[in-house]
Order: sequence, then structure tokens, then C-alpha cells
Amino acid sequence: MKPIFLLAVIALMVGAPAAAQSTQWQLDPAHSSAQFAVRHMGISTVRGMFTKLSGTARYDPADSKNDSLEVTIETASVDSRVEMRDNDLRSDHFFDVQKYPTMTFRSTKVESAGTDKLKITGELTIRGITKPVTLDVDGPSKPVKDGQGRLHMGVSATATVNRTDFGMTGYQGIVGNEVTLTIDAELVQTPINSK
Repeated sequence: MKPIFLLAVIALMVGAPAAAQSTQWQLDPAHSSAQFAVRHMGISTVRGMFTKLSGTARYDPADSKNDSLEVTIETASVDSRVEMRDNDLRSDHFFDVQKYPTMTFRSTKVESAGTDKLKITGELTIRGITKPVTLDVDGPSKPVKDGQGRLHMGVSATATVNRTDFGMTGYQGIVGNEVTLTIDAELVQTPINSK
């Protein structure tokens, strides 16, 4: 009976990691960024970024049904390399950062889209207006350990939105309505808190 009991314990120990592959990850702000690109007068593309963002993700490479992603971006951190334009972007013409200091994305569905690709559907909230958005994701990359033994992985997510859907209707004919959003993120594995 003892050998059988021992085999059962070993089987449980070996099987436990396979049953709990979902891991929690924290976005590393120092190695992550959110960028945007929009046409100016239909002749050139203006690019900018948000320098302050945070987020968390859950990821199981074997089963995406419990995967999730949440990202928060501080709208006042917008940087298009032109101070006058940045001040306008922070005003009520665009992000209205005094009233809406953050924009958020919260996933509702994560699914595989091929080798090393995901499709993440969720809710994007800008200026208090929430719309469904789908992110096309390259990655996540194969996890790599840092000097402290923590796992890191990277993703790049892209979506195109219409700014007028979020109440930004000014400067028609000067600023394009379609805006491409890109989030390049490095994620660090963190322990999942038990409740």
C-alpha cells in the first residue's frame, strides 16, 4: 500500500503545475510604452506616446479562457515632442486630462490568432466613454529570467480606433479621425495572491 500511496502523491505533485499554468504578470513601466499615430491634414503622420502606464495580465499558454489584460494610461503623460500640441492634447479639445486623468483597457476575451499571436477583445475607455476594441497582439515572447530569477516576457498590441467615438470631434480636416494605438509592453511574472 505504501508504494501505491507514494506514487499517488508524486502524481499529484507532478500534475499540480499542469493544472495551474495560469500566471500573473505586472507591466514594467520602465520598459513599456503606449504610442499613437494619426494623420495630419491627410499628408503626414504625427506620432506620439504616453510615458506613464501600468497594467496586469493573466496568461496560460495552454488555455486562453482565463487569460486577461488590464492597462491604465495617464493621459497627462502625452508626449508628441511639441509642447504647444501636447497642451492642446491635454485640453478639452482632446483628452481633457483634468476631468479624465486616465484611459483604460480591460479585456473581455483572449484567443489565439496563430503562432505567437493573440487577439484580445475588450473595453477601451477614453474621456469616460467606453467602446469595444480588439487588439492584435504579437507575442507573448518566450519568457526570460532576469538576474533575480524573475520571468519577463514581451508583447506588442495594436488597434485602430476612431477618435470621434470618444468625443474628440474637433479639428476635422486637420486631424484625422482614425488613430492607431500601439502598446509595447514588458511583463514581469508576479505571485498570484491566494484569497
